[in-house]
Amino acid sequence: MNTITRRHALALGSTALVLPSSLQAQAAWPTQPVSFVVGYAAGGGADIVARELAHLLTPLLGQQVIVENKGGAAGAIGARFVSQAKPDGYTIFYAVGTNVVTNPHVLKSSIDTLKGLVPIIQTTDYQYVLAVNPSVPANNVKELIALAKKEPGKLTYSSSGVGGNNHLAGALFAEAAGIDLTHAPYKGTGPALLDVISGIITMNFSSLPPAVGQIKAGKLKALAVTGDKRVSSLPDVPTLKEQGVDVAVTGWHGLFAPPKTPDAILDRIHKETVAAMKDPKYTGALAKDGLELPPNRSRADFTKFVVDEHTFWGKKLKALNVQME
Repeated sequence: MNTITRRHALALGSTALVLPSSLQAQAAWPTQPVSFVVGYAAGGGADIVARELAHLLTPLLGQQVIVENKGGAAGAIGARFVSQAKPDGYTIFYAVGTNVVTNPHVLKSSIDTLKGLVPIIQTTDYQYVLAVNPSVPANNVKELIALAKKEPGKLTYSSSGVGGNNHLAGALFAEAAGIDLTHAPYKGTGPALLDVISGIITMNFSSLPPAVGQIKAGKLKALAVTGDKRVSSLPDVPTLKEQGVDVAVTGWHGLFAPPKTPDAILDRIHKETVAAMKDPKYTGALAKDGLELPPNRSRADFTKFVVDEHTFWGKKLKALNVQME
């Protein structure tokens, strides 16, 4: 028995020695820093949350997780960069939902995200806040609509780019209110908000993280939030629906990998991200800015969710006649 056992052990050892290097690399992953690519300039909502998640994931993965900003084209530049990266788990797209489910319908520069990116996990749920420069003579949505009707096309709204949720929120708002607004796309929410603060732009439908502090500091004036309920970080700000405008726009973030990334690596990222999202520091960071934890979806369930969102927004954008750029 001992001889047979030793022979089996030797055989198993020999097999282990000749494992393909790619499998050995998967087993050891990660052995170097992991990059989260954010498709917007630093300071925006996705950037803020990505950095918090990266910080919490670093000890769980045993390697530093860093954030790289590759802004432009409403996140399409970042999406393309990740889709073309080596599928080794070291380059991950920290995506805003619109990067994946609306960009392909409105941007000629967008990749086919359903083929070019692999869903891993959803990391947030959130809504937007309609914020204006404090000098704008409107203290609620009704007054803003009246102002827009008085001077059609004069009021402007900035966004992080064509097809982004803050662009779509503005387009849906203008349609529902029967007003004419002028859209001004930027390379990210951060610079888009700065021009509202400076008075160059009238308003922005901003994600909550970069806007809440500016609102509380008096540099922006909040008129509405875009979900079905108020948010804890801005409890006195009513929804659009409360003010008679039947529009609800919500968003989400998620992690995506290049095609052909090994399942073992994707499963590890999913597992450790679930653990990081349970950390009170993460839930506290989300709550502070009015974001929420997403449903606890498996990789397969998240993939179905992404496909369904892609289909829904394709139909909605066509109905809104949003032109591809």
